[in-house]
Amino acid sequence: MHRIGSIFIRTRASNLCFAADFLQGEHSHHFTVKFSRHDPKEYTVNCHQPCTVLEAIKSTEKYKEKIKCADANIIIQWGKEDKESIVPTHFPCSCISDDECLIISCKKETIEEAQEQQNKIIYPRDRYIVFFIDTIGGVNAKSKELFRSSVVKQYKTLCVYGEKGMTVEAALKRDGRFIDDLGKFSLSDNENPNILTDCTVTVDNLDQKLLKICLPLNKRKSDEKQQEKEGASNNLQNEHETSDNIDEIYEILRQQFPDLKKWMEERFSGNSYEEELTLRKEDFGKIQQSFSEVHRVRNLLKLGESVCKLIVKDVCQGTGFVLFDNFILTNAHLFENHIDVKKLQLDVDVWALFNYDDPEPDTNFYRFSCEKTLIDFDVELDYAILKLNPEGRSNKRRNTKKIKVPPGLLKKFGPLPLNGEACIIGHPEGRLKEMDSTCIIEKERRLKAINDNLQPYTDSKFIIQPIIQVLKAQSIENIMMGGRDAEKVVTYNTFMYHGSSGSPVFDALGRVVGLHSAGFTYDTRIFPPNLGSGQSLELEGYMLSE
Repeated sequence: MHRIGSIFIRTRASNLCFAADFLQGEHSHHFTVKFSRHDPKEYTVNCHQPCTVLEAIKSTEKYKEKIKCADANIIIQWGKEDKESIVPTHFPCSCISDDECLIISCKKETIEEAQEQQNKIIYPRDRYIVFFIDTIGGVNAKSKELFRSSVVKQYKTLCVYGEKGMTVEAALKRDGRFIDDLGKFSLSDNENPNILTDCTVTVDNLDQKLLKICLPLNKRKSDEKQQEKEGASNNLQNEHETSDNIDEIYEILRQQFPDLKKWMEERFSGNSYEEELTLRKEDFGKIQQSFSEVHRVRNLLKLGESVCKLIVKDVCQGTGFVLFDNFILTNAHLFENHIDVKKLQLDVDVWALFNYDDPEPDTNFYRFSCEKTLIDFDVELDYAILKLNPEGRSNKRRNTKKIKVPPGLLKKFGPLPLNGEACIIGHPEGRLKEMDSTCIIEKERRLKAINDNLQPYTDSKFIIQPIIQVLKAQSIENIMMGGRDAEKVVTYNTFMYHGSSGSPVFDALGRVVGLHSAGFTYDTRIFPPNLGSGQSLELEGYMLSE
């Protein structure tokens, strides 16, 4: 079925849990959290999967509600000692031992810059180096502004972490609490100030050390300051000129399109239009920033080599990807009614086509047959693991080169994000490999996303009511707030529909965070044409009421 408009797709987090456990081992520990330094109550946080400390705390809805500010305004104190040390919100939970206590407090100003690396893979403790930066600067830094917010100076140290092999400079930059330009700094050991570590050196020998930031002697010239002042003055003048031009353009548009202006005012009351436009710009900006950078696209294309088109002979087509060695992961529903006790029926053959990228006559793919016995199969979680036979064949007869299975993506797995960018790579409708960049729809905005998708059809109840019934028949209510599966899935808009089931879902850092498994579709061609303007309908009433 050719679908018109956007599609509302979900991907299950649990589909990848078994693979993450395979990669990182069993992850289970606990700690406590306080939401006020003066409150004697401590709340237990049970952590069953690798994540940041803030994600672990917010995984419990009751705890999440207690945090009344944005993530960037949060301070997390490590331990109960009075204003001892604070960790970033993206601090790995694996670096927190059992029964340790964290204290959450909210500030009015920004403490920590949001980092896109917050959704990175969380490793075991032995992969990290954890060290402490004194809030009092060292040589040439005592009177310098080192931190994004002066609030952190109320504490003795900032706890910083880095993976082994990471430079000191990279660790502090990712931390988010330091100023953007520290320059060519070094760290001095508090126990022996004569021992210095340059910012370009790795963090490997700094574990548990207490350090101060040291800066070189300031040699900036007065003429450089003068240039900055002149540049600021010119920028201010340009801003005034640009503002005047924009106001003039807006006035011309208002005069030329009075009906459009009237409709917009009726459609969006108060400041709702500006708010909606801001949200749209933010969403577009997220995608544009992440997936327009050449190095990200290059990385995704490389990872996409492990994605294959699956052909279930005389049944259907889908997508899969190499998990590790010659094992591939895909959706279980591709083999529905064709499985006998984890074995494919005798008359069902499955082929995996790799490098199915180029159109005819340049198509140069190679295929592997799949073994009849499934390695793992789960209907409820909708995943299946198949084993490829070791020998692949090219569609080019002259190609006698030995063909290998592409590298697996298991080592690229990352935690399930609650928001941010996403990218799906697969074979919709069995076509050549395609890529779709999109944004994750937070669970709180799912209903709004549905309304946005159906907005073009709300003028006629002859169209909108059948569409709503189709969506309700697909149990779309289960993923709405309070629904049975609301916390178990991630949602996003995409054109990747039939045939792309089993595609990997990547985040902006190129990590696999989900398995593209199911969606909610409707085809406007099957409904009657719009017979008139009709009455504008509120979709919430139809979407949630019985």
